[in-house]
Amino acid sequence: MGVILYGSIFSPPCRAVLITAEALGVPIQIKDVNIGEKEHLSPEFLKINPQHTVPTLDDNGTIVIDSHAILPFLVSKYAKDDCFYPKDLGKRALVEARLHFDSGSAFSVLKAVYRSHLYEGQLEYLTELQTQKILEVYALLNTFLERTEWIAGDHLTIADISLVTTVNSLEAMLAIDARKFPKIVKWSEKANELPFFSINKIGRKQYLDKWKVVSKH
Repeated sequence: MGVILYGSIFSPPCRAVLITAEALGVPIQIKDVNIGEKEHLSPEFLKINPQHTVPTLDDNGTIVIDSHAILPFLVSKYAKDDCFYPKDLGKRALVEARLHFDSGSAFSVLKAVYRSHLYEGQLEYLTELQTQKILEVYALLNTFLERTEWIAGDHLTIADISLVTTVNSLEAMLAIDARKFPKIVKWSEKANELPFFSINKIGRKQYLDKWKVVSKH
C-alpha cells in the first residue's frame, strides 16, 4: 500500500511532511485534496479523517493527523539516527516546544489571516492587529535564532522544517525586514539551500500566487 499523503504542496504543513519524507528517503504518494472544492468534506475523506484537515498521512493503514504529529511519527519510524528528532529528553523537549510554537502561534496567525480574507470578506490587506501578530512571530523566531544556529539547537530538526514552511508563507503577507530580523533571513536561506527542501520552493510560489488572489492585492 505504501505511504500516502492527503493534501497539497500549496499548504505549508503538507510541504513540511513532504520535505521530511524526502530527507528520510521515504517514498510518498500525494493524493491532492482540493479544499476550495470542499473535497475535504467528502464522505470518503471524512472516513479517513473526521476532522477533515490536511495533511493526513496513511502509512500502510496507520492514519496520522496534523503535521506536528506526522513529522515525529515519520522520523521515529524511518530515520536511521536521531538527528532530526533527538532521543535526549531535554533536546527533544525543545524541538517539541518549537513545534508547538509553530502550531499555536506562527501557523495559527497565518491561517487566521488567510481565512479572514477567504471566508470573512476582509478587504483591508492587513489590519493593525494582524501586522502586530506577524511581527511578534518574527521577533520571537529571531530571538530563538540568536541563541542557536537552528531553531531548536545546533543542527536542523523537524522543528526547522515545520517553521520554515510557515515563515516562507507568512513572508507572502508581510516581508521580513532583514535589518530587524537578520537571523530569520539567514536561517531560511540556509534551509532552502538543502536539496530536500526543493519542493518548498514550488509550494511557496503557489502560496504567494493564491494569496495575491485571496487578498486581492
